[in-house]
Amino acid sequence: MLYEQFNPLREQQLQVMDKDGRVIRKDLMPKLSNDDLKKIYYYMVLGRAADQKAMNLQRQGRIGTFAPVYGQEAQVASAYALQQGDWVVPAFREHALALVRGMPLKNFYLYYMGHETGSVVPKDARILPVSVPVGSHPLHAVGIAWASKIRKEKNVAITYFGDGATSEGEFHEAMNFAGVLKVPVIFYCQNNQWAISVPRKIQTASRTIAQKAVAYGMPGIQIDGNDIFAVYAATKEAVDRARRGEGPYFIEAVTYRFGPHTTADDPTKYRDEKEVEFWKQRCPVMRLKKYMTNLGIWDDSQEKKLLEAVDKEIETAVADAEKTPIATVDEIFDNTFAQLTPQLAEQKAYLKKVMEEKKTRTQK
Repeated sequence: MLYEQFNPLREQQLQVMDKDGRVIRKDLMPKLSNDDLKKIYYYMVLGRAADQKAMNLQRQGRIGTFAPVYGQEAQVASAYALQQGDWVVPAFREHALALVRGMPLKNFYLYYMGHETGSVVPKDARILPVSVPVGSHPLHAVGIAWASKIRKEKNVAITYFGDGATSEGEFHEAMNFAGVLKVPVIFYCQNNQWAISVPRKIQTASRTIAQKAVAYGMPGIQIDGNDIFAVYAATKEAVDRARRGEGPYFIEAVTYRFGPHTTADDPTKYRDEKEVEFWKQRCPVMRLKKYMTNLGIWDDSQEKKLLEAVDKEIETAVADAEKTPIATVDEIFDNTFAQLTPQLAEQKAYLKKVMEEKKTRTQK
């Protein structure tokens, strides 16, 4: 078992491919076909390009605040370790892997344009909508996994969160319940080094985040989170173990957020650009591209075709999303409470007044 070979208490990290795309542990290479690699690469490139488009749209005032995935695209490989019936419980920086699970690209843009329909999950996608509150959703994953266990199903749940979430109380509750109930859940921590402006080193006294798993009676492993082979191998082991009824598993994927926490953030105020450049040399997208090129299954012409196809796909998704009618005032306010609270009733009346005034000005 990988978690027995790589002990987080000794700061041992699973890495299969180095930063230059060379395999350094052939004995640990997972079984992924060339077609699998190309599909993983496609989703990584699509995720990054969709991300950049969203950044541009936000700067133009066409979408709201959003959290980029830039630098963390290796998450895509973890989705390939899952079966169709497994559940994914994301945070707010998992839109690349959400595409793998069947979320339409259009929905990604709809969500950040403020359309509630952006959170509508296709029937067979088995992924929950974006969860913005930090650290609250791992409990939901534990609940889903517990339900699967009670029903004697073979489905597992996997939840994604950042290093900042491990500083929240709900993280402890989720880990504790998972360990005690021995449910089929995988905790996937995307340790991108920064919880907004708070560095990982002052969030916890433990040398690794993965070692926290020991206290909850589950295996924990730290992996190179920018190495798609390490990501896939660890997730596959965790998923297979959980499916056999052996309980939860914790993965700390050490990665890096290349961009801001959200579009409302300026990371130059709190981190050194030399640190960013260090991590960009370990870019997950470039590593996989180098590996496939060295293997002889990828070349410049394929890259050009892919980028053109991805660009067309993104432009189509954005155009479709922007054609969607904006929500009415009634739709915004009337779908939560059976009877509006006095505060919400006041807000609704105010917004209706503002919208009417805007309409009048437009007609003049």
